[in-house]
Amino acid sequence: MKQRGRHRRQRRGQAVRGFLAGTALALTAAATMISASQATVSDSPGGLKPLATDAKGADLGLQEHLVPQGTLDRLSAAMGKPVGVRAVLDDSDRTLREAADCTTSERGALPVEPAATRAYCWDSADTDGWQAGAVTTSGDADDDGRWGGDRVILSGWSHDTARGKGSGIARVAFVNADDPAHLTYTWAVLVVPVDGGRDYRGLPSAVSGMVWYQGKLLVTTATGLYAYDMRRVQRATVDSRKVGKVRGGWAAYGYRYVLPAVGSYTLGSGSPRPTAISLDRSTVPDSLVASERVPADDDLRTRLWRYAFSSDPARAGLLATDSAGHAVADAAYETKVTDVAGVLSHGSTWYLDRAAGTAGDHGTLWRQDADEAKTTECGSDASHQCWSGRGGSLSYWAETGEVWSQSGRMLYALPLSSIDKSAGR
Repeated sequence: MKQRGRHRRQRRGQAVRGFLAGTALALTAAATMISASQATVSDSPGGLKPLATDAKGADLGLQEHLVPQGTLDRLSAAMGKPVGVRAVLDDSDRTLREAADCTTSERGALPVEPAATRAYCWDSADTDGWQAGAVTTSGDADDDGRWGGDRVILSGWSHDTARGKGSGIARVAFVNADDPAHLTYTWAVLVVPVDGGRDYRGLPSAVSGMVWYQGKLLVTTATGLYAYDMRRVQRATVDSRKVGKVRGGWAAYGYRYVLPAVGSYTLGSGSPRPTAISLDRSTVPDSLVASERVPADDDLRTRLWRYAFSSDPARAGLLATDSAGHAVADAAYETKVTDVAGVLSHGSTWYLDRAAGTAGDHGTLWRQDADEAKTTECGSDASHQCWSGRGGSLSYWAETGEVWSQSGRMLYALPLSSIDKSAGR
């Protein structure tokens, strides 16, 4: 029975890959219909420009603020013993659809070239009114690609609750990816402890980047870079649309789990805000890479930079800091690529996801190093708008060689080697 089951999964996998290949051909055909004015992309941005050392320290330093242990202990004492990732995965109650079961409109958000080799879509009933944000995986968390014995994907989403200025909810889907043909998930709300751990509030702004490294999840929003401990997931006890302490217990906007922040990092006044982040395991030590988002009509260049992770076992998953809690960028660059929605660094190469200029268009994925920048061409008019429709974060799963991202309602993966090949490496 197990043998026949494996053959069925293999045939299903072959069918899905064939379907995605057909989808890619259809998207390529659609790309040929883009007018020359739409397809034109400015001249190549050229190579990366290193920034001076003084600029690295003065403009890009982060100040760490850890939540007191007493605050976290008070919250867990009131809510109950924290649980880990496995407990959340065991409670999965939702399922992602495979590409063949997604609508044509949903699949239109996938890259034209190179094509996704795995793709899934979220249920509209579960995502209407929510903005898709960042993706990270257990491939970031541990170099064997698993957290414990599980393959896991984390997908960030944000929602404006329209209950006043600054109101909003940020949530993360814990996706069980052990069976590629059957991805299941459940939600946890990202919160920040307040009042010494006697209450918590939701993140007030949209999630734009996430990195799960060792036991910590780093999340960047318009209000800062937050750190979460993946071993401190708390169960909500009251089914309510509120967030925080309510009559009879603790609420998480109707969801069953909350993830309280254990720290944050702030930049100085006038410093660039990290919009996109990802993990780079090709450096020693491993590093967090970041980019800001500069609009296309701005005269400024986009800055890219990196921070080393701490090698102290007691600070696993946090950034390396000095005795005053200050983290300094190890390297920094400027690029002419604008509207960067996703960033990835591997070796000496950077990958920059340039978001589409208008709704319905596709974006551009630039492959850039110190000498040059290359990108894919697609369609009969050699358009550079070959990447996903709405740009999203990039996460490299070293164990499988895949890059994960999401656009619209589509969560997808493709080999990093296919990106290099399509860009003419």
